[in-house]
Amino acid sequence: MIKRFSSLFAGHIDLGDMGQDATPANERRYSDKQLATIFDKTEAMAHCMDGLGYNTLWLAEHHFQREGYECIPNLLLMGVHLAHLTKNLRIGCGFNIAPMWHPLRLAEDFAMADHMTKGRVTFGVGRGYHTREVESLGGPMIDKDANRDIFEEQVDIIFKAFNNEAFSHKGKYYTLPAEVPYRGYDLKELTLVPRPRSLPVECWQPVVSATERGLDFMVKHGIKGVIGGGSALMAESSVLAFQEAHQRAGNQTKLGENLCFGISYHLAPTREQAIREATPYFEEHAKMFAPLGFMGPMDDEQLATLGRRGGFADSRLATLEYSCERGAWYCGPPAGFVEFLQELGEKYPGLEDVNVQSSMGTPLAVMLEQLAWFAKDVMPKV
Repeated sequence: MIKRFSSLFAGHIDLGDMGQDATPANERRYSDKQLATIFDKTEAMAHCMDGLGYNTLWLAEHHFQREGYECIPNLLLMGVHLAHLTKNLRIGCGFNIAPMWHPLRLAEDFAMADHMTKGRVTFGVGRGYHTREVESLGGPMIDKDANRDIFEEQVDIIFKAFNNEAFSHKGKYYTLPAEVPYRGYDLKELTLVPRPRSLPVECWQPVVSATERGLDFMVKHGIKGVIGGGSALMAESSVLAFQEAHQRAGNQTKLGENLCFGISYHLAPTREQAIREATPYFEEHAKMFAPLGFMGPMDDEQLATLGRRGGFADSRLATLEYSCERGAWYCGPPAGFVEFLQELGEKYPGLEDVNVQSSMGTPLAVMLEQLAWFAKDVMPKV
């Protein structure tokens, strides 16, 4: 049964022009002053959601995005700040990209945030998908196998640090502690100072490729999964695969248990009006994400077409209407969204968490309006 509603905000500034006839994604440039508006924008969303009964505002870690799409570089700093401005809202790390961190620095920073917010920051980890970010910050991204290997070793280290008063680790990428003399003795173990106050730590990760290896690793550490929303695609096969991974580990779970579904949405009096209003935001989302592989495989001709002004219609990408038909989006009146979510809850009896989010590019005023409308006419009726 669906119990909690949250929202994902990947961190876009108000872009100005949007859609297929607007500025191509790679040609967008904004001043530092414009990019820094992301902080006031995120605060406004947190204040809005805190008073409307939402559970969590999920944020995404990204770097170097002068194009204005994803402009929050440090989720834990932002989480501590927002927790001190709000009363009940949780701030979710969706997600800390482990290959861009030293695992012990990430573990320490989360533990501090956990103490400083009295447990209102939710931990999350991911492997990343922007080569510009991950490779520039010292992690592998082009080499997918290396990216997976280092991610898994880092997460192993993080949970060792969380769950043990003292720990050590020797792997392919890390030897911890460093094998050095220290104050008259040979160093053999480390202690995370501080460890988190909220143990065991609840951790989330996006379910993207849904491979057996990846899902088994999540189950090993009790990591919960986010399916759909943002850059991850909604797929029933992933829900089934997640349940099967728990079964392989000897855990019997209901379908949808330990998952959060992400659904992009836009409310309007009619489906036609909602699609018309949201189409520029959907197209802007596609301009940014499709070249990264999140809307299916694209050939060089498609990429070139999508990269020019007005090229979306010729790129052979799915339309917003199609995304609504396959359940990745909802566009229409509140009553229809209530029915949509109730059917989702019946189909997946273990599902307790749903993220509803406006698409990449949606202006702040529209996002606040949509969040308030959803909280008033959808949330209490599901």
